[in-house]
Amino acid sequence: MFINNSSLKTHRRKHTGEKPFKCEVCEKMFTQSCSLKRHMRLHSGEKPFKCELCQKMFTHNFHLKEHRRLHTGEKPFKCEICEKRFTQNGHLKEHMNIHTGEKPFKCEICEKMFTQNGNLKEHMMIHTGEKPFKCEVCEKMFGHKGNLKEHMSIHTGEKPFKCEICEKMFMYNGQLKLHMIIHTGKKPFKCEICEKMFTQNSHLKEHMIIHTGEKTFKCEVCEKMFPRNDKLMIHMRIHTGEKPYKCEICEKMFTYNCTLKMHMSIHN
Repeated sequence: MFINNSSLKTHRRKHTGEKPFKCEVCEKMFTQSCSLKRHMRLHSGEKPFKCELCQKMFTHNFHLKEHRRLHTGEKPFKCEICEKRFTQNGHLKEHMNIHTGEKPFKCEICEKMFTQNGNLKEHMMIHTGEKPFKCEVCEKMFGHKGNLKEHMSIHTGEKPFKCEICEKMFMYNGQLKLHMIIHTGKKPFKCEICEKMFTQNSHLKEHMIIHTGEKTFKCEVCEKMFPRNDKLMIHMRIHTGEKPYKCEICEKMFTYNCTLKMHMSIHN
């Protein structure tokens, strides 16, 4: 029920979908005149609502109300499953996708799906190459804020990621994850040809050269090709004369470890 006929007419538009008020700039349609007026602030740049604490300005009052919660710490929207709380209802709705498994946000380029819009935005930087986060020390650029935070450990020496088993500390979470394989014995990377398992993807890639016969590492002196960089480094000793393996008995030096082992039979 409504007090007057005009209020009833406005309400009916919710059912009919009628939007008689049109923005002359972007042609967006609205059900109410007041909604159109609020919308016009986007084009005019008008921000009449001001935060008393940080002086930030807003186009709409409800945006100011949401912003104030940053200062008060108020989180009125609660997830009934995990009890996590949010400052905005929209954030709660996106969070619920984690529990339902729904992925409504789709990348228009590679069609990958995401549970949250923020994750989609971060993903899009892969395609655009955008790197908005800059290290103030060495000026290196990053696509994600989390990557910049991890990078800062190089300059501070901080190692915030700790192994719960042996208490070894790491600069990056990725390093900790790789380290954990030592304790678990897990080898998640499998060769599809011979089914050999590896702890790291880089080790699998190096192994695949055995099957493909590919030799991508070239000696700049004699142009001999090698399947792996470590094989090239060993080969380079022929040209440099480096002999890193030393007999502890007679102090003779050797280019290769296998040659040292053969030599040791003389003393044995």
